[in-house]
Amino acid sequence: MFLLKRFKFKKSINKIDEFIVDEDQLKLFCELASSQKSIGLDIEGNGFYRYPERVCLIQVSINDRPFIIDPLQFDDLTSLGEIFNNSKITKIVHAGDYDIRSLSRDYSFTFNNVFDTSIAAAFLGSGRLGLDAVLKEHLNVEVSKDKRLQRSDWTIRPLSAEAITYAANDVRYLVNAMETMSDKLNSLGRFQWVQEEFKRLSAVKYEAKDEEVAFLNVKGSRDIEGQNLAVLRKLYQFREDEAISKDRPPFKVISDSILVAIARNPQGNFDDIKGIGWWGRPEPSSRLKKVIKQGLEAPPVTRPKKKDNERQRLSNKQRERANVRLRSLKVWRKGIGDELKLDPSILWPTSSLNRLSRFPNDFEVEMENPEVRLWQQKEFGESLKIMIDKDAG
Repeated sequence: MFLLKRFKFKKSINKIDEFIVDEDQLKLFCELASSQKSIGLDIEGNGFYRYPERVCLIQVSINDRPFIIDPLQFDDLTSLGEIFNNSKITKIVHAGDYDIRSLSRDYSFTFNNVFDTSIAAAFLGSGRLGLDAVLKEHLNVEVSKDKRLQRSDWTIRPLSAEAITYAANDVRYLVNAMETMSDKLNSLGRFQWVQEEFKRLSAVKYEAKDEEVAFLNVKGSRDIEGQNLAVLRKLYQFREDEAISKDRPPFKVISDSILVAIARNPQGNFDDIKGIGWWGRPEPSSRLKKVIKQGLEAPPVTRPKKKDNERQRLSNKQRERANVRLRSLKVWRKGIGDELKLDPSILWPTSSLNRLSRFPNDFEVEMENPEVRLWQQKEFGESLKIMIDKDAG
């Protein structure tokens, strides 16, 4: 029976092209993938070249055979989404947050049962978490991760043989990697730890930015206020419109540093702005000046103030004590990390230690914070409580 099943599998898989561009091939592939216990998954996007970004390739491996699906050729990928949401099939990714968010953004896909080899490697104490390093350490397999290909425009067709090989290698070894790493995690008693991390990763969804306030997050602009902030807002909106019309990422239209430089000194000379380039020429600069004028004529903008929480206020003496306590808690965490040969930040969130250093009596409240994992509480919660009580005493 086993040999018959294996024969049928090989017969089915050999009917499918490795580069899938039509409905019949996609249907065959999805039927086969639906029968698997696990599949590798990766995507390639065009965020370095196009705007808005979109998914340009979806790579899926069955055992060690990669298949590349060209989503630009399909109007409907629902059948593929059903596989990703199937809890009986493990989807193996590497640093999969980007992949899951991108597929959520473009296709509203949801995920169940994810295994991330990057997370697994971190919990095995790997010093380097890139795919090439992880495969070398855990499978003794060497793959080339060419930055030039990684950041190429994956929209362009036809794809080169080199690009197809690069994309295929992103998933070729993921199933084997999961099997090897799962065994290691189980032997160390850490498989339940990563399971909680994987469950959180499965729940990741794309959230569109709030266009009304996105300008407040322009790098280097935190101290800009009032009329200058109104100018920044108009400049940001102008850049968004330009990026969409030109189908180019905003950072390739006008950099954040140039937006900030103009907003800080809207009446200044463009020639004084480093990197102004094309926008310093007569016609483009006249367009920018119109936008600046609109900003100067708009009402001043006030940044939303953070909620003034009386509870967060500490006296100088309390802050000093909190800093001493935080150093002590970090030493505690590092000691465990050294013992387990793990990055200490994995073992307990730094933000949680910060809160506990300020308000040590709120330990039980802190355990309800979603940042603190259940596995962390189970493994280290009692030890942490002893540390805090000892320090508070």
